[in-house]
Amino acid sequence: MSRIAVVGGINQDIVIHLPRIPRPGETVHHGRLGHYAGGKGANQAVAAARAGAKVSMLGAVGADAAGDDLLQGMAADGVDTSHVARVDAAATGTALIAVDDAGANSIAVAEGANFQINPEAVECAVASIQPVAVIGQREVPDEATLAAFRAAPAGLRVLNVSPVDEGEAVDLSPVDIAVVNEIEAAQLAGANDKPAALAEILAQRTGRGCVVTLGGAGLVAHVDGQTHVQPAFPTTVVDTTGAGDAFCGVFTASLALGHPVETALRWGQAAGALAAATPGAQPSMPKAEDIRRLAKTELA
Repeated sequence: MSRIAVVGGINQDIVIHLPRIPRPGETVHHGRLGHYAGGKGANQAVAAARAGAKVSMLGAVGADAAGDDLLQGMAADGVDTSHVARVDAAATGTALIAVDDAGANSIAVAEGANFQINPEAVECAVASIQPVAVIGQREVPDEATLAAFRAAPAGLRVLNVSPVDEGEAVDLSPVDIAVVNEIEAAQLAGANDKPAALAEILAQRTGRGCVVTLGGAGLVAHVDGQTHVQPAFPTTVVDTTGAGDAFCGVFTASLALGHPVETALRWGQAAGALAAATPGAQPSMPKAEDIRRLAKTELA
């Protein structure tokens, strides 16, 4: 088993499934309410653990019932939560998510405890874990993610560069592989080129490569000087929340388990397709046997 450290957001997701996502000032009725475990970091940690990696989660939750539930849920999937801080200064992070009948979503996030994470504590935790791979996102302060990358031994540092504000510059030099969607890729590259060109531009800013995810159109990646194109797997889209996180967690787990880039991309793509077919974020993270069945390749 490989050891992966994930530093990132841990949220409770309050989800309303609606016929369509409301426009500003509009009320849409006939919704169905659901409560799920979420947060990009926690989702990716669970995804990597279910794919067969040994995972430690680094983050923060409030000293509240939601924090208790989220920690218990990750632990039930085998994720080490001993490096997750409990804070009194803020409530556990919360996301309000509207999902329409096509599976598209609109998300509002109150970061809460996620922005109380201590970069020094993260650095010490990573130094003690000695992971072969570190995954980060941008639902916690960038200083915490950079501290994790800085403390990591020579290995793999994957940054899911999300969320990105329009016009924002993000330093990719501490990163080995960046994972972005097509909109984020264009924003970061400052160009409207085709996805393959965007992947190559951004790969030049990282230590190793870039993956541009394209939703139902698959993905394009430029890693280790090679361009890879991976079509999407057929799926019935129910809820896209967490599909990108499933990709990131399983892609990184695959590389950390020693598999080639082509296999890692295929597993990640299969994981994302499976996640999109299931409601909720963390509950939709697929198990190894399901990924293996869809990707038609061995996981270990």
